[in-house]
Amino acid sequence: MKDLKEKTIRGGLSRMCAQAANFGLRLVALMVLARLLGPKEFGLVGMVTAFTGVLDLFRDFGLSTASVQRATVTEEQVSTLFWINLLVGTTLGVLVLALAPVIASFYHEPRLFWIARVMAAGFVFNAAGVQHSARLQRDMRFTALAIINVVALVISSGTAIVMAKMGYGYWSLVAMTVILPLATTTGLWLTARWVPGPPRKRVGIRSMLQFGGAVTLNSLVVYAAYNLDKVLLGRYWGAAVVGLYGRAYQLVTIPTNNLNQAVGEVAFSALSRVQDDPNRFRNYFLKGYSLVTAMTLPVTLACALFAKDLVLVVLGPKWVDTAVIFRLLTPTIMIFALINPVGWLQLALGMVVRSLKLDLLLAAIVITGYVIGVPYGAKGIALAFSAAMTFWFIPHIALCLHGTMVSLRDVVLAASRPLLSGIVATVIAFGVEFSYGGSLSPLGRLTLGGLVLLSAYVGMLLYVMGQKQFYVQLLRSLRKPATTGDTVLASA
Repeated sequence: MKDLKEKTIRGGLSRMCAQAANFGLRLVALMVLARLLGPKEFGLVGMVTAFTGVLDLFRDFGLSTASVQRATVTEEQVSTLFWINLLVGTTLGVLVLALAPVIASFYHEPRLFWIARVMAAGFVFNAAGVQHSARLQRDMRFTALAIINVVALVISSGTAIVMAKMGYGYWSLVAMTVILPLATTTGLWLTARWVPGPPRKRVGIRSMLQFGGAVTLNSLVVYAAYNLDKVLLGRYWGAAVVGLYGRAYQLVTIPTNNLNQAVGEVAFSALSRVQDDPNRFRNYFLKGYSLVTAMTLPVTLACALFAKDLVLVVLGPKWVDTAVIFRLLTPTIMIFALINPVGWLQLALGMVVRSLKLDLLLAAIVITGYVIGVPYGAKGIALAFSAAMTFWFIPHIALCLHGTMVSLRDVVLAASRPLLSGIVATVIAFGVEFSYGGSLSPLGRLTLGGLVLLSAYVGMLLYVMGQKQFYVQLLRSLRKPATTGDTVLASA
């Protein structure tokens, strides 16, 4: 694709703008719902999603990733994949209906029976839009995808808030969970304007099914590693503790998930298109890696420094016990930002078997931490999770990159400037917070500390670390796209 660089940059900007809006909407919805509902209501829905989230990994069977990763796909292949996706989604929905009494019995909570049954519909809604989303990704139509995601979130969050105000309690959260995939799939169908044809035999999808199956198995392993904590807390400590831990976990993952979705879709699509060009692949990856690190680091530092104030401002005083859990989890924000891009690299290169092996090892380490931490409740789990991820993330990155066109040294150099800028900015922000923060309200401390931290960080990164030219060229390319070469992505 001659204009791949321009589409990548513009697609990335569209997705980041949309994810910024997505982040703001999720944050507002969380602030409102946290004041209308209590930890137990959130905990009840969290108990069910810990189970159904496992099945949700099978809803597209990795076939959207397979469609995007392939250099070429035919209409017959995509149509056949659509019907496979729909069959899988319907099967999973029926399975959740059957598992509803098991879920209620496992947690000793009868209300979970009907919660699980209603949430089963989400599998069908999700499955019906998988190939439409993949089609838009292949065409690099990320602006359209961004608008769809924002509109769907507005509809689902608005419905949940209205229902919570009317006194529907945890059912407002259930409604939000089901309406989001329904609204998203409706938007995908209207935008893609593609109607699948009948399924066909012998259209060359076996390799895509194998690739998708490996991706799905990999996702299952990762999900178990990152969600068994909530299952264990629900089983041994109850809904209220899951609610407290879940809100801390949500505050941590909102920025990570938004950035991962914003950059991940674009990066994976772009890297898949240049997988046979080692130099372009390496340049694209390293500049993207540096950008992700630079964007994530100030969020991580702010969460660690101002954890209690963030909880008081976002969730309210009744959630103050969440602050310690939140602070213990904050290292994972940065760690996820550092390891997620190497996952995009492996998928773009078709290295799904290696990815699966490494994620199995990661899961074993994290789950061991959970087992050690669960007797100490939510704080023990949070500390164990962060400690396990901190222990393993550098070896994980090194093993992921082994034998590729990108080395661990390349990644360290790409991340070093943002990391050094962050250290200096943290010292300055902490000094200001220590000197003046005691006389301010939580919102005042958060505002002052955030502005100081961000100003110091941006100043260090752009002027002391010499990154100004890179970002200036990036902005110029958005106003006037270049037609040849890869100046922006290869410079700096």
